[in-house]
Amino acid sequence: MARPPPFRPWLARRHVLAVLGFAVLLAAWWAVIAFFDVKPFIAPSPAQVVDTLAARRALLAANLLPTALEAAGGFLLGNLAALLLATAFVHSKTLHDMFFPVVVMFNSIPVIAKAPILVLILGNGLEPKIAIAALVCLFPTLVNAVRGLEAVPAQQLELMRVLSASRAEVFFRLRVWNALPFVFTGLRISATACVIGAVVGEWIGTDVGLGALIIQATFNFDSPLLYAAIVCCAALSGCFFALVSLAERLIVRW
Repeated sequence: MARPPPFRPWLARRHVLAVLGFAVLLAAWWAVIAFFDVKPFIAPSPAQVVDTLAARRALLAANLLPTALEAAGGFLLGNLAALLLATAFVHSKTLHDMFFPVVVMFNSIPVIAKAPILVLILGNGLEPKIAIAALVCLFPTLVNAVRGLEAVPAQQLELMRVLSASRAEVFFRLRVWNALPFVFTGLRISATACVIGAVVGEWIGTDVGLGALIIQATFNFDSPLLYAAIVCCAALSGCFFALVSLAERLIVRW
């Protein structure tokens, strides 16, 4: 018979505080709307947003799916490219010194400026949205992965040299394990950033997805739908973040 998992007070405390934080946010939101008598077309109350989530759930779900696919595709593609680049940079200082400034410069270009260029190059399908989400994910994972792969204690590297370990053995048995906490830090940032990239990509050249729904609701002064779409974006980002955190808890046990 399987034993039940042990009770962890610190984990329960963290969950309770998180719920309490959301409750305080909702209470502050409701108080501002009520105290300043804000009109619904400017900013709806939390109750109006909940009603919209329930009443227009079919519309929101239909637009949530393409955004989730674009964000997931961008997350996988961007982080895979980041890990490959980090591996190349760690093994070749020439490549690092040559291309890392290029990556930094490219990342400094606002996403909203890169989006039209990618739409012109890749068309109006899923590809430019996935590409934008991937570009948003690449930089944080790349920086953290390079930092983790390089931050190996000198004593451990010296021990591997004494044992005549090859470069591949040093990489897979020492650098990769040392870099995992750093990599997951970058992945957690990417988990929320990929949704931002997908939404920004949908602002240009598409009529489906949460980003397109946000634009349509803004132009129609439909604030409850606008806020409901934003809540869906936040929930999607939270799901990605939770999945990455769960994977980190299962893999990084030290």
